[in-house]
Amino acid sequence: MTLVPGRDSVLPRMGTLPALTDLELQDVENLRLLLRGDSVVDWHRLAFGDHAEVDRFLRINEFDPDAEDEMERLETLRADAVDYLTRVHGLQIPDDVAEEIPARDLFLIASRDAENQRHACVVLKAMHIIHHIAGRQSLMTLAVSDDVINRQIERKVLQVVEEMRAAGTPIAEFQWSRKPHDSLITKLLAKRSTLAANIYDKLRFRLIVPHYDDLLPVVTQLTRQLVPFNYVVPGESVNQLIDLGRVLEADPYLHALSDRLQRDASGQRRPLPVNEFSAPDYRIINFVADLPLRLSRLVPASQISPDQSHVIFVLTEFQIADKATTAANERGASSHEAYKARQQEKVRLRLMRGEDDPLPPD
Repeated sequence: MTLVPGRDSVLPRMGTLPALTDLELQDVENLRLLLRGDSVVDWHRLAFGDHAEVDRFLRINEFDPDAEDEMERLETLRADAVDYLTRVHGLQIPDDVAEEIPARDLFLIASRDAENQRHACVVLKAMHIIHHIAGRQSLMTLAVSDDVINRQIERKVLQVVEEMRAAGTPIAEFQWSRKPHDSLITKLLAKRSTLAANIYDKLRFRLIVPHYDDLLPVVTQLTRQLVPFNYVVPGESVNQLIDLGRVLEADPYLHALSDRLQRDASGQRRPLPVNEFSAPDYRIINFVADLPLRLSRLVPASQISPDQSHVIFVLTEFQIADKATTAANERGASSHEAYKARQQEKVRLRLMRGEDDPLPPD
């Protein structure tokens, strides 16, 4: 399938691999959210330093800051958010936040100790949810097959990864896959929840870096070039490789940044999602993101209504590890073959359970 005419992507231009001293406060906030599976709705401020950082974030979310029509979409989202907040919750939003300043500037107000910082955050949170709902609605009404949609997500991710490699990013292996139909059935039969909507790894990308020390820079670059931190699915991140707290403590520059991190809204570390079929020694960085995809990749512009979201969202899983960890994961009880054997045994127990047989353990 060839791309239809129009803007098929507005992702930011590829940057070089960031060193630890290149990280900004927003980078560290993004990393913490992604690695822990937190929710951006629990944040009480942002950490953007200037319009360039805001524009990079908008581009990762497939908003073109140079396109008048897409900045108008941002203004419409702001108006819808203010209407919701005032009508449903009775909040009084100051005029400058509600309508007077450009919606694009809300990200900077939400990042500063300004008078209306909290109100800017509140409006942005509502805009975030409203935009996501609109994108999901566009996906539900789209007369395009899952195969075509997945192919375009694969092309988008592949393009970014190829550009990362060309810019010198250390990626030893890159693979992508779609969960086969039989595997979907097996997974649902093994899970207590048998809803297909709860499967997040139908589309998976796997990046292997040469060395352990490459993990943090590569994950950071993904958040700068491809993965919107605000659409990382809360509660679905597994991080068994990067001790971010130790990294921040060990490096003087990052330690100074860490003192400015916003307080953890939960007050405690969230437990990792449990996969009962993984071996105790299996180690990985795993997260799920609802990647935005422009409708112009799928249908002609003439078929996109002005009132319709210009993006849809596709749940996408990412797995990241270094080569040594990957080699260890492929041996013995941690191997994929052993994993599948444990899963299939659970399915057999559930399928063949008799009246007096106990339920198989979760």
